[in-house]
Amino acid sequence: MARGLELTTETIQHWLDSPIESAPFLLALTIAAFYLSNLAYRATQSFPFLHPTVAGAVLVAATLPLLEVNYARYIDANQALMFLLGPATVALAIPLYQQLPLIRKMALPILITCITGACFAAGVALVIAALLGAEQTVLLSLAPKSVTTPIAISVANEIGGIASLAAGAVAITAVLSIFFAPYVFKWLGIDDPAQWGFCLGITGHGMGTARAFEINAQAGAFASLAMCLTGTFSAVIIPISFSLLR
Repeated sequence: MARGLELTTETIQHWLDSPIESAPFLLALTIAAFYLSNLAYRATQSFPFLHPTVAGAVLVAATLPLLEVNYARYIDANQALMFLLGPATVALAIPLYQQLPLIRKMALPILITCITGACFAAGVALVIAALLGAEQTVLLSLAPKSVTTPIAISVANEIGGIASLAAGAVAITAVLSIFFAPYVFKWLGIDDPAQWGFCLGITGHGMGTARAFEINAQAGAFASLAMCLTGTFSAVIIPISFSLLR
């Protein structure tokens, strides 16, 4: 107990000595960046390049060097928010459960679309990058670009890619997905929320799922399903495929 109190006292004293590096300040920085980015996103009628996930990250990335705060210290200070990603992901089961009858009815098309979409997304990226002369490390980093960031980082590390490059590819893919999706759907004459959501979940993963929930609950539910299925499938198939090719 005495040791715990000592640690708490030392931590508080450190915060008082270096308030900018304190966990409360850095946590508040993250929340403020998200809040301001969300205001800009709403004010511009959901302009994709101002999505809070992107604009907020850019704002924080620009602020940390100005404050001379180490990135590792920033990550450590935001562990509480990172912990909440787990419950938030589990909470996606609620809209999925609400759409369960329709999901059961469309089980076969869902599986076929998911497998085809995941393979196509990874394959096209690799082919284009290879034709442009990308190095093997870059190819390995781009392979998991169409899954949510934590899975992409894990897969990239496993197959020998660069985690930061994989995370960047994920973000760019998501932004382009939610930017072009409305035009593609309109061109194809697709207005079914379930189809909108599922496609956004496959190509835009977490950011696409958030955009789908802005449409309606059904689109969000199918986007959540697509994101989970694509992530699971890719996390298994991509490492196996690269191990067989070596």
